[in-house]
Amino acid sequence: MKIAVIGAGSMGGAFAEGLLKCDSITPGDIIVSNPHEDKLERFARLGASVTTDNVAAVEGADVVAIVVKPWLVEQVVKEISPVFNPDSQILLNMAAAVKADCLAEWMGKSSFPLFQVIPNIAIAERASMTFIVPVVASEGQTKVVKAIFDKLGESLVTDEDHLSAGTTLASCGIAYAMRYVRAASEGGVELGFKADLSKDIVLQTLKGAVALLQANGNHPEAEIDKVTTPGGLTIRGLNEMEHAGFTSAVIRGLKAAMP
Repeated sequence: MKIAVIGAGSMGGAFAEGLLKCDSITPGDIIVSNPHEDKLERFARLGASVTTDNVAAVEGADVVAIVVKPWLVEQVVKEISPVFNPDSQILLNMAAAVKADCLAEWMGKSSFPLFQVIPNIAIAERASMTFIVPVVASEGQTKVVKAIFDKLGESLVTDEDHLSAGTTLASCGIAYAMRYVRAASEGGVELGFKADLSKDIVLQTLKGAVALLQANGNHPEAEIDKVTTPGGLTIRGLNEMEHAGFTSAVIRGLKAAMP
């Protein structure tokens, strides 16, 4: 299966990088297109096919992923429309907040296999949480697309009504998680650890929290209860964070990022 990735910016580059780390995908079957050759060099070194011509990238590809800034999507779609074959190709739009009806209008075709896909940048390490919305697609095409993103982390097939919420919770959410890492790491420095060591401690602690919750399926509060002894240090820290509005701030941040 040949996958064309149009755009080698932060997300497009991360997507291509993740694909190139999949043992089950032949590097030469990944075609990365970008107008700036300097952004293509590292993908060429990893074995991908590269080009500055979007039309050339699309020709012969089975799956075409548009991974450019939202304001560039119209230009790209109109450029590739003449060579896109709806009978043999699948289009993935990975640019946020671009509606399916706009894509159809720009493509100038009445019907073609189309998916709205929102991953996060952890896709570079095959650890993304990706949301997939089949707009016009058969069951078989949906299985093909989901199989791609299951190689790159976890994926959820959902509907367009939930895409904005998924974007906020997982795509924007990874930045919120990193902000916690930064804050906790800075706190560790204040407690006496060097900056790099403090960050490593926080990262391992988060990995442990995730591993516990994934292993037993418990609600986070059930695991919190195990370490909050009466009159203990942990409950003091948690209560101080809540006095500062920790939970409320997280929820408000998530809601503020909804388009």
